[in-house]
Amino acid sequence: MEERTRAYLRGRFGDYYRRTELTPPPDANEREWGYIPWTQSPGTTMVRHKSLLDLGDLSSFLERERPRHVYFSAGRYDAPGASSMSEKGWRSSDLVFDLDADHLPSVTLGEDSYGEMLAKCKDALGRLLDFLERDFGFDDMTIVFSGGRGYHVHVRDAGIQHLERDARREIVDYVRGIGLEFDALVDEEAVGGEVGRKSPAHNEYLPTDGGWGARIHERLLAEFEEIRDLEESDAVEQLQQYDGVGEKKARAAWNIARNRFVEIERGNLSAHPVVKSFAERYLSDVIAEDSAPIDEPVSTDTNRLIRMPGTIHGGSGLAVRRIDRDALSAFDPLTDAVPETFQNHDITVEVTEGGDVELGGDSFTLPEGEHTVPEHVGVFLMARGRAEKGQE
Repeated sequence: MEERTRAYLRGRFGDYYRRTELTPPPDANEREWGYIPWTQSPGTTMVRHKSLLDLGDLSSFLERERPRHVYFSAGRYDAPGASSMSEKGWRSSDLVFDLDADHLPSVTLGEDSYGEMLAKCKDALGRLLDFLERDFGFDDMTIVFSGGRGYHVHVRDAGIQHLERDARREIVDYVRGIGLEFDALVDEEAVGGEVGRKSPAHNEYLPTDGGWGARIHERLLAEFEEIRDLEESDAVEQLQQYDGVGEKKARAAWNIARNRFVEIERGNLSAHPVVKSFAERYLSDVIAEDSAPIDEPVSTDTNRLIRMPGTIHGGSGLAVRRIDRDALSAFDPLTDAVPETFQNHDITVEVTEGGDVELGGDSFTLPEGEHTVPEHVGVFLMARGRAEKGQE
């Protein structure tokens, strides 16, 4: 990045901070703070181990320093400005989840556009929130667009604040579907016998009210509801597409769907051996489709630094946005995270990496060379290293 470009971005970031009122996280003075300044070196230099006392008034600091990136810690400390972690005196930590589009199995790097990557990441966010709300019952959550390639969720329920790394890793493994075994998801109900005895005196059920077992049940219910409404020959043909499902097993499944569907609704795996066989078959598919591919080190690290909502992401020029849960479905990062400071006027840039740009509700195809573009587009291109500031 050329000095002219760096100076321009730093100046405009400062303009943004002068016009923006930021809300610090809870217990802001107990957290470590860090930032990355605009430097001439090709790499980045993190300035960290700072407390708010070190930085001074946060708004004044941002207006004065105009940093490229701003972070605060998930952890709370006795001495957040101490120069080593051992000296800080850890008290507690939020549980933070990070979804990065670059790491999603569904994203094809080099083929998916930036907007397509973010859309897939938002879909993964929905799955993550389903786990956090439905399975864990977390209440105090802050949802944030990272300003770059994905989303963050900050969980601040009292019950998780003092969890150590191993306990946090168990939550991560659950959300990612790591180590799940089918039998561990099944409940038993005594039928004239004792629970736990492997005999005809018990029935096995998939739970229907939450957890991975309920997700498998939803898949089982949907499959059997679909074949119930088919003619027998069509149902048999459809079911035989699964590996290991022959005509006999397919006909048995269709008969159960037609004549004992209420048992499927109840999650009763003992209604017929074919029911459990299909439920077991769905486990790997459900994990692949419903798990949330979060970044494990972020969630297990009690000392992690995470981007501050309201600041600007120096790699995109987009704002790090808090999102109300009720507003999430309508949130479009390529429109809603564009700072107002960078809108409504044009600038000249020298595009060094041509291609398509979708931002602020508009689409552009910009070959290499000098172009006059809306400022938010120019800032985006410069921040991502695709353009340099042109002469006005």
